[in-house]
Amino acid sequence: MCVLDRGALGSATSNVAAGMLAPISEADAGERALLALGLDSARRWPAFAAELEDASGLRVDHRTRGTLLVARDRDEAEALERELALRRRFELRAERVLPSQARRLEPALAPTVRLGLDVPDDHAVDPRLTAAALARAAERAGAVLRPGTEVAEVLAGEGARAASGELVRAAQVVVAAGPWSGVVPGVPEDARIPVRPVKGQSLRLRDPAGPGLIDRVVRWDGGYLVPRSDGRYVLGATSEEQGFDTRITGGAVHDLLRDGAELVPGVLELEVEELIAGLRPATPDNVPVIGRSPVAPGLVWATGHYRNGVLLTPVTADLVAATLCGEEAVDAAYGPQRFVGVAA
Repeated sequence: MCVLDRGALGSATSNVAAGMLAPISEADAGERALLALGLDSARRWPAFAAELEDASGLRVDHRTRGTLLVARDRDEAEALERELALRRRFELRAERVLPSQARRLEPALAPTVRLGLDVPDDHAVDPRLTAAALARAAERAGAVLRPGTEVAEVLAGEGARAASGELVRAAQVVVAAGPWSGVVPGVPEDARIPVRPVKGQSLRLRDPAGPGLIDRVVRWDGGYLVPRSDGRYVLGATSEEQGFDTRITGGAVHDLLRDGAELVPGVLELEVEELIAGLRPATPDNVPVIGRSPVAPGLVWATGHYRNGVLLTPVTADLVAATLCGEEAVDAAYGPQRFVGVAA
């Protein structure tokens, strides 16, 4: 196996992801196929994390503390009640908690919180640590990793041509270029997948005193605060249709800090380590594209994961591996055939 990456390994979308493994918190009535795939992958994550840490010798900071959804006002509280009803209909674990109960779970919450929803089965992981562990484990398993190698052209059935002119030969090519998957050169036009970039800005914060401000992921309408085990936090995130623009804007930083501090005032005492913007790979139906192209059989797709790339890592890996081995086991709901003939 040979992996070509035009930049440093894991330096694009994976580098800016918050790492929430939250199919239950993000359950949507209109995305049943995505929910099923997310729940399947979430069940695989504990064993996947343990195997990855063992194979690489690196930790991935897999946390199993759950998620707390919180409401700031009456409208958001009513929305949480509807979210609870939806999860009960889907037979997913979630518990309604009063403001006082929410603050017992997370004492750093503001006293103005109106309602909470405790989701104990959500997990979280550090995508940066995970990417580093995957790279080391892959190398130990014999994979050839080539960062800094831009692909100038995909040649279905032959391999890929690098920008240097070198031809890297391969009978099968997996396109896993995230938000750039829709514009990879050389892919036949009728085989292209309509993947578009969705911009997200976030902040990386650090508590010099160490961990403890919050223990579980705290989410609210339009934002979240994700704790790491070392006292770092991810505060995010915007969702912007801005093409491939990754500029940081003052308005986004202001809004993220304002909303975060309204619910967890202690974020204003944290050090700002990094302001960062990245691109999520989105498809028209918000469902990823996994499997062999029906138009160009030498192409296998693993893209379009939108907000759920980290969550869907184990199940995507298993499905792609099965496809490469000739086991066409991908459900049509996730396959590329649903976009045949759709211009990227």
